[in-house]
Amino acid sequence: MDTAIQDYALALTRRSPGHYRVGPFTVRHNPQWELKFANYAIPDEGAEPSARDVADLVGSFRERDRLPRLEYLPSWAPAVEPALLAAGFTEESRAPVMVCTPGTLLAPKPVDGLRISEPAGADEFASAAAVQHTGFGGEGGPDDGEIAWLRAAAASGGVAALATVDDLPAGAGGCSAPVGGIGELAGLAVAESYRNRGVGAALSAWLTRTAFDRGFRSVWLEPGGPDVERVYARIGYRRAGEKLNISLVPR
Repeated sequence: MDTAIQDYALALTRRSPGHYRVGPFTVRHNPQWELKFANYAIPDEGAEPSARDVADLVGSFRERDRLPRLEYLPSWAPAVEPALLAAGFTEESRAPVMVCTPGTLLAPKPVDGLRISEPAGADEFASAAAVQHTGFGGEGGPDDGEIAWLRAAAASGGVAALATVDDLPAGAGGCSAPVGGIGELAGLAVAESYRNRGVGAALSAWLTRTAFDRGFRSVWLEPGGPDVERVYARIGYRRAGEKLNISLVPR
């Protein structure tokens, strides 16, 4: 399953309009969004990069005013991590990858007053993006890239969602367009005043079920920590591998 997930991530990166190649790497570059999670490289399967390859990769990120960064499954290209560490990269996280299928998805506990639907119109997309922006620690209003990501998810065969409680924005997230029947649940955020009330589990289950209703065979995600992993486990997600997030922070 880990190979299928990495194939999916690489294919989606190659579809992104700002992507480019550097040596044995494909880089997902988002010119509208500086967020590090929206800009990263993926190595080719079995890549064995030279020191020059890594230096060229770092230079390409810096030319575009982005943090040199990679997201990939170490089993996909085992020789890449040692080359990055030798160049001064530092591990951000080594997160589990979780997968859900129609046969494992479980119903969450109901939440009073909760309504979940796909955003309709500019105002709802902006509200959903605002929840994501503040949920991930941003200040002020959402970036253009955050709104564009949600719109792209909805328009390209994926799913976008806005959760409200008593008509107030409470959560948002999306599931990107499928590749080979696989989609990724990402960008899920819950407004601070609605956390620990079951909104995140309900929103995740709704996105996942909607994806399956539209023909997805499986949905994967990367939990943000042990507590979040337990939430996903309760609705049927199971560990299927490990993902490395690694970057070169300026000294």
